[in-house]
Amino acid sequence: MSYADWTYHLRVSRNKNIFIVITEAIILAGGFGTRLQSVVSDVPKCMALIQNKPFLHYVVEELQVQGIEKFIFALGYMHTIVGDYIAKNLSTINYQLSIENEPLGTGGAIHVACSKTKEENVLIVNGDTLFRVDIDNLAHFHIHQKAACTIALKSMQHFDRYGVVEINNTGLVTSFHEKKYYSAGLINGGIYVINVSSFHEKKFPLKFSFERDYLECNIKQKNIFGYIQDAYFIDIGIPEDYIKAQKDLSK
Repeated sequence: MSYADWTYHLRVSRNKNIFIVITEAIILAGGFGTRLQSVVSDVPKCMALIQNKPFLHYVVEELQVQGIEKFIFALGYMHTIVGDYIAKNLSTINYQLSIENEPLGTGGAIHVACSKTKEENVLIVNGDTLFRVDIDNLAHFHIHQKAACTIALKSMQHFDRYGVVEINNTGLVTSFHEKKYYSAGLINGGIYVINVSSFHEKKFPLKFSFERDYLECNIKQKNIFGYIQDAYFIDIGIPEDYIKAQKDLSK
């Protein structure tokens, strides 16, 4: 099914109210925030304040609005700061903490956190990125394609902070390209839906990169898909975008 056909299919599915709901999310909230040291130096990256609230708060709120009911926070660096904030300010949500005693990489963190999930498919987001994707659309596409993993992709122009993801006309990921300057391209927006059992079937070391050791290494399996979302996107990983988030989210 081509992207044009799929877009029509989604409209029909939405009208018939037959969407498949994802209710669990893993939030990766263990980032060091090395590039933010000049403006945020004493807390993990996801705890950088935006209008007197940690950025993580906005991520949780966005997911709640879209029907996420259970949150698994994958914590590492300064995890007590994050855990204390959640306990005091987000105590009404259904959540669990998945704490790394040593850095496990994005892959290791996700692998451990997946042991706390109950559903067949789980949403994964970064605690320092806000990408307002349509989770229903993303999940429905993922399940229809029988994907092991579906990446939410964002179309960008004139950038060098991100690598580029290429897909074919059905959304199948065909290649990943390294970070450099691009005049235009699709970037990995840092939001995924993964099939938990498929992910656990893989043999991984304790520490590994989700992006390099899972996504890039499994292209030949032809079960990694990308789904383009034209939605608001901000990654506070550098001071310029942290300042931009201050202005954007104040609105």
